[in-house]
Amino acid sequence: MGLLDIFKQKKRVDSEAMRREFLSVHGRITEGTIVDSETSESGDEIVFYIYNVQGVDFESSEILTAEQRENPLQYAPGAKVGVRFDPKNHGNCMLV
Repeated sequence: MGLLDIFKQKKRVDSEAMRREFLSVHGRITEGTIVDSETSESGDEIVFYIYNVQGVDFESSEILTAEQRENPLQYAPGAKVGVRFDPKNHGNCMLV
């Protein structure tokens, strides 16, 4: 990993934190359903989910945090979850 890679990674993490903060403040909540999950090669648990906003279905995925992985049944396929989405960009979302 080069020096530039370190700066790029930090910027990506900061922008993800900013996106999540924006959604926490300005986002709306709807109900979603977990449709699948998998473990990546790096050991991260990834869940895939769908949600509906104004009659349109959206599909997204998210890497679970350590806190979220403590309750695996909450994120098992078929489970209902809260999804917070940007009212101006419905595809921008995160699990609640």
